[in-house]
Amino acid sequence: MIEYLNHTPVASIIFVFTLVTSIYAFNDHILFGKFMLHPYSVYRRSKIYTLITSGLIHSNWMHLIFNMFTFFFFAFKLEATIGHWQFALVYFLGLVLSDLPSVIKHKDDFWYNSLGASGAISAVLFSYILYYPLDTLMIFPLPIPIWAFLFGILYLIYCWYMSRNSRDNINHDAHLFGAITGVIVTIILEPAIIPHFIAALTGAGSAFR
Repeated sequence: MIEYLNHTPVASIIFVFTLVTSIYAFNDHILFGKFMLHPYSVYRRSKIYTLITSGLIHSNWMHLIFNMFTFFFFAFKLEATIGHWQFALVYFLGLVLSDLPSVIKHKDDFWYNSLGASGAISAVLFSYILYYPLDTLMIFPLPIPIWAFLFGILYLIYCWYMSRNSRDNINHDAHLFGAITGVIVTIILEPAIIPHFIAALTGAGSAFR
């Protein structure tokens, strides 16, 4: 753990803090309710802090495990690649900007709430994919490794399906806007990333760093 803190302090703190607050909120309904994103209030300039705090809690264990699994496999290497403040920028802009469309969409729905770090993690995932599109990983229950860019596609398909069929408080719409945020912020930070990404996919690329 000390090694992670030394080399990737931002990702380490986010990972531990999100785990702790999510697990604690499972047993504290007052905190759970206070931290949830409430677009009706945010649009009226109240509870604006929930744009951040909603990313510190999760709907259930499966939601938490899925998000932290994705974060673990991509966030630490991304921070080591792009730098500490750059990683923080990708994460927190992904967290906030991915929620804004939901705030606008549900601004008049008093009973709508959402939660989860999905937008921020989606931003991290797609920033990572720009750097390492052909990295491979094992995803249960698939029997073979898949490329990172393919995982990203499957990830968005899953989120698209869930956004239309789920009845939980998870903000599945935030995945798409988080992905867009991650791509845009990464391009701004590193304009050469697009030719690198294309070269990597065509087999003409080499390690970016």
